[in-house]
Amino acid sequence: MIKRDTYIDKIKKFIGKPQIKIITGIRRSGKSTVLRLLIDELTQRGVNQNQIIYINFESFANSHLTQAKSLYEEVKSRINGPGKYYLLFDEVQEVENWEKAVNSFLVDFDTDIYLTGSNSHLLSSELSTFLAGRYVEIPIYTLSFTEFLDFKNSYSLAGSNQPALFIEYLRKGGFPVIHTSDYDEETADQLVRDIYDSVILRDSVQRHKIRDIELLNRVIRYAFDNIGNTFSGKNVADYFKSQQRKIDLNTVYNYLHALEGAFIFYRVSRYDLKGKEILKTQEKFYLADISLLYATMGYRDRMIAGVLENLVFLELKRRGYNVYVGKLDQREIDFVAERREQKLYIQVAYKLESPETIDREFAPLLPINDHFPKYVITMDEFFKDTIQGVRHVHISNFLLAEDW
Repeated sequence: MIKRDTYIDKIKKFIGKPQIKIITGIRRSGKSTVLRLLIDELTQRGVNQNQIIYINFESFANSHLTQAKSLYEEVKSRINGPGKYYLLFDEVQEVENWEKAVNSFLVDFDTDIYLTGSNSHLLSSELSTFLAGRYVEIPIYTLSFTEFLDFKNSYSLAGSNQPALFIEYLRKGGFPVIHTSDYDEETADQLVRDIYDSVILRDSVQRHKIRDIELLNRVIRYAFDNIGNTFSGKNVADYFKSQQRKIDLNTVYNYLHALEGAFIFYRVSRYDLKGKEILKTQEKFYLADISLLYATMGYRDRMIAGVLENLVFLELKRRGYNVYVGKLDQREIDFVAERREQKLYIQVAYKLESPETIDREFAPLLPINDHFPKYVITMDEFFKDTIQGVRHVHISNFLLAEDW
């Protein structure tokens, strides 16, 4: 296993603490690996193996434990001595009424609890009712560019050609399984399609009882085709109307909600920098991994700007930033990112090939008069200028920087 220190370091801070640790993310993003790495960490700290209870609910061997009562009885039978017991439950959403069992473990035993789930509705009103104020969410994302290079060095000879390696990352995405071997692009796309089909079927269609799968796929394709563009549910409904296909607006929102819940999309709100308020219209949606786009719609050069935005968005989220689309008068800023007292303003483009492009990308950032960093991020290897404090950075350097 490749150590994913970013996540293990976050979890370490909560080991032995009373909060339930809920590890979330799209399927195959590496949640199970993080749990196994956590077992190694606990063992190194001297925890007895008998006091670590790990159950993967996607394994058929544990299919008899998918009811809250049967899970409670199983764990109760394995707690047979003094001391703290560490409960690690993988894909806990497969257990009906799991939150009742988890609440009982907190009440009845001395436990430290870690859960993984592939659906954000783990953090729904039901969980809040039983576990209000007693859990912390630790989101897991697909591989960052830094982690991708770690994988390449571990499984193959990565070499030192950073531009070429970035292109490979750009084309294959960050699902860990893709980078455990030297898969060609066609095979990598097939592996991602299998992940996508599993996510759509199990975490969207079945969980939300969606009947019109063909219509769901059309909504997905519309959203995929508009990565990096603002749109609303009404835009989707109007598009279908123009195609002589009627769809109810509530259905659109329900489908987008289901896709968010399965971590296929992340919704990004717009933020008015002057009014200092979140706007409720014309949001953006970014993918959990750019490979989902290629696997379902093929690679399209014309979408490169949106793909680069998606990579930057995911890196900001990995590092714990709250991310918004900025609005300043009539101008749009791709990202306003906030983390505690820190803030970043970012524009993303493909290349700075003309004075007009340079003006267009730098112009939204120049009127902002605070002291926080401002970046234009592109794949341009030749443009080096900083304009009135706004820095240009190549995207691969931005993704690899320890700090911004």
